[in-house]
Amino acid sequence: MTTEAEVATGRRFPPAGVRAVVFDVVGTLVEPSPSVAEAYAHAGLRHGVPLETADIQRRFRAAWRRQETIDAAAMPAYATSPAREAERWREIVADVFERTPGSDAIFADLWEHFGRADAWRPLSAGVDLVRATLDAGLTVALASNFDERLFAISGMIEPLSWAHHVFASSEIGWRKPALEFFRTVERRLGHGPHELLLVGDDPELDIAAAGRAGWHTLPIA
Repeated sequence: MTTEAEVATGRRFPPAGVRAVVFDVVGTLVEPSPSVAEAYAHAGLRHGVPLETADIQRRFRAAWRRQETIDAAAMPAYATSPAREAERWREIVADVFERTPGSDAIFADLWEHFGRADAWRPLSAGVDLVRATLDAGLTVALASNFDERLFAISGMIEPLSWAHHVFASSEIGWRKPALEFFRTVERRLGHGPHELLLVGDDPELDIAAAGRAGWHTLPIA
């Protein structure tokens, strides 16, 4: 019988031979609620730094790209840590608010905000795929460039709380798209690349990177 997941993806789900399905988190299973731009705008207002959401969106994209460039140029590329992830977000917030005197306080506010379960809402397509994975009797894992706040959040939000394993880049020591990120997940799950499926929304950090690691991949809109 064809499952809802197969109807939605147009592909057999999960593929033959797969023993664990590894899900990206943000944009795949959950999304910010309110949006990132709205959360930043609210935090700015609380600290006396008003900013339009359109300006926030533009500056956020540029700040995100800047930090990705920094990580790509690091030696070794895409190595990370809890300290680096906090620095990354501090710098993004500082860039968005043009390094005003209040940007450190805004960063602390936003760091706390996105570490709460009520800052996130589930995405229905991701929920359906997690259910299908569990129905097939396979392992569900989360693998994200989120930092270690993910460990607390994942226990409080469905479908994240349904996962058997949670992998955060800051704890692993590598960010996607580093090959080492995927090899670490393989070792911890005890499966080879051909036995793993990565479900994600980012064409490069999720799909292309997992494909280079030899995994099955499934893009999700």
